[in-house]
Amino acid sequence: MNTPVALITGASRGLGRALATGLAREGYTLIIDARNAAALQEMAAELRVAGGTVTAISGDVTDPAHQAALLRATQTAGRLDVLINNAGTLGASPLPALADYPPADLRTAFEANVIAPIALIQLMLPLLRASGGAVLNITSDAAREAYAGWGGYGAAKAALEQASNVLAAEELAVRVWWADPGDLRTDMHQQAFPGEDISDRPRPESVVPAFVRLISQRLPSGRYRAADLTPAAHS
Repeated sequence: MNTPVALITGASRGLGRALATGLAREGYTLIIDARNAAALQEMAAELRVAGGTVTAISGDVTDPAHQAALLRATQTAGRLDVLINNAGTLGASPLPALADYPPADLRTAFEANVIAPIALIQLMLPLLRASGGAVLNITSDAAREAYAGWGGYGAAKAALEQASNVLAAEELAVRVWWADPGDLRTDMHQQAFPGEDISDRPRPESVVPAFVRLISQRLPSGRYRAADLTPAAHS
């Protein structure tokens, strides 16, 4: 089978949903997950109506049993070309100062934003090595900049970035990208600013061409910003 396969976590809404739609248009067979089963099945149905081939598996990405189910789906597909670790959590909301950050919430943020992506990468590497595939870890400028209140989320994303950096040095046959999509009009971003109007932020669909370029052109392993990958920036 030569049809490329992509596994996208957190695909029922926001950036994950936009990426799933974009890669389906590019001819990818999709394996998608999300915690909300109803929203995930609705998304899968929309993709199938548009002609996409989709396997939707609901569950919590931090759950080893769910991770195993995703692995079985990729094995059934027979290959994996792109693993997109998009699922994550903001952590405590409203955003607290580190001095007041509940350790339990911090632990949850690291489980979802660092441990789960690494666990999935470990499971999927044999298939990715076989296809000469790629890992795309979604990160944030909060991993690098000091924004008050963003210590928990930023620390977790910084850990994911360094894990990605090391993985890129270790897995020379696999592309490893960690990419900052920028501020987008998503539910997670709204949680960071409860009660505020974030309608001035771009929609997630606006950055899909940047990620499609990254994947289709198989750019070198490294850190990228969607703003630097948009076709307009390189026209």
